[in-house]
Amino acid sequence: MLATILVGYPWLTPFLLVSFIAASPLLARWLLPRRGLTWALLWAAVAVVLALVFWPTAREMTVSCETYWSIPHPRAVEPFANLVLFVPPVFFAAVLAGRPLLAAIGGSAASAVIELTQALAPALGRSCSANDWLANSLGAFIGAALAWAAIAIATRQARPSPRYPQGRPQASRRTTRSGRR
Repeated sequence: MLATILVGYPWLTPFLLVSFIAASPLLARWLLPRRGLTWALLWAAVAVVLALVFWPTAREMTVSCETYWSIPHPRAVEPFANLVLFVPPVFFAAVLAGRPLLAAIGGSAASAVIELTQALAPALGRSCSANDWLANSLGAFIGAALAWAAIAIATRQARPSPRYPQGRPQASRRTTRSGRR
């Protein structure tokens, strides 16, 4: 069902990824002091992932796993959607933990568990694919990189510089010759 929608609107997943990338620095800066909200967003993102990867389909599957590899790109709708799927939960986990690399490794491990579960539960009608794991892991590392950059920007702006220990001086408004501003 979701794949049908994404095929009909192939611009949707690249748009979502670019939008998340653009918003992530401001989002992380805003979320850093709001741990409760960040936890809620993390759990919402995880719920979306779990619903999408474990929603049963009508296909009959056998216990097996596809082992082909390809780098996801926007024209490959399903692999690119798998990449985008893991960006938000890993981003939120990295913002919460303050450890982006650990969040990325956790996201990649979670993807491996998902693929193993899909392989061992053929009644779900979901296929196990090493390519899905690769796309999910790339998405996890993108989410972690975004969190790392956003946290670095937020902490750099929050800490005083050695040149101005009390913080940067406020820019004063200049007056014109007539004394007007």
